[in-house]
Amino acid sequence: MSRPDRLEIEAAGHVGHVFVSAGHAGPHDGGAARPAVVLIHGIGVSHRYLGRLHRLLAESADTYSIDLPGFGATPHPENTLTVPDHATYILGALEQLGVLEFVLVGHSMGTQFAIEAALQQPERVSRLVLMAPVVDAKRRTVMQQALALGRDSLFFESPSANALVFTDYLRCGPVWYLKTLRVMMGYPTEQKIAGVAAPVLVVRGANDPVASADWCRRLASHAAEGQLLEVAGTGHVVQHNRSVEVAAAILEFAGIRQDAGEASQGHPA
Repeated sequence: MSRPDRLEIEAAGHVGHVFVSAGHAGPHDGGAARPAVVLIHGIGVSHRYLGRLHRLLAESADTYSIDLPGFGATPHPENTLTVPDHATYILGALEQLGVLEFVLVGHSMGTQFAIEAALQQPERVSRLVLMAPVVDAKRRTVMQQALALGRDSLFFESPSANALVFTDYLRCGPVWYLKTLRVMMGYPTEQKIAGVAAPVLVVRGANDPVASADWCRRLASHAAEGQLLEVAGTGHVVQHNRSVEVAAAILEFAGIRQDAGEASQGHPA
């Protein structure tokens, strides 16, 4: 599969990048448009650690990975953006691309943006997938989160996952990261998910110390229609280290027919 096209899009007064892999309907689709899946990164990072998942999903669905304003190679906004601000950008950018209904997938803080987008325009989000969601209501201090993230990177992540995450942290810079961290810590994920109308799939790596099993079970139970999937043998960056399993779960959850070649090969760490 070719590399995604990168589009610079201004929406809601901010500039971000959307990476697009849009294909054509196959014979079994009867000429109908392919479904759309949208991937949203977490704090400090970019579309890059979603790359494996993006490529797998793009075999079966039009796939969009978004670098939100202030992350990746996008310019930093003058003011700190709230979770609703990021959600408004996501919805506006996709509307410009003509993507009006989609499966929305967020990772880590990206789950907060995804929840908020589903609350702002529920008619557009057909399914919601929350990978390694934050912030555990029982561990709401920055120190607790930092210790959990450090433990994850030392013991449960692959070298390639750590390389992607930490190089993106450097690109993001400490000032923007810390501004966004305050926003992340203050968002009441557990309360907000109760208002989501779309079916919700919560995905966690079984070794993830950031998104604990208890927290993810509680989050799934607070959704109007929620379920939990644990993926063995990995930590917080589950979509990179176990991309084949995660892609298959998303497609099954969304009712999207999986391309025959998609499940055959895994990826090296």
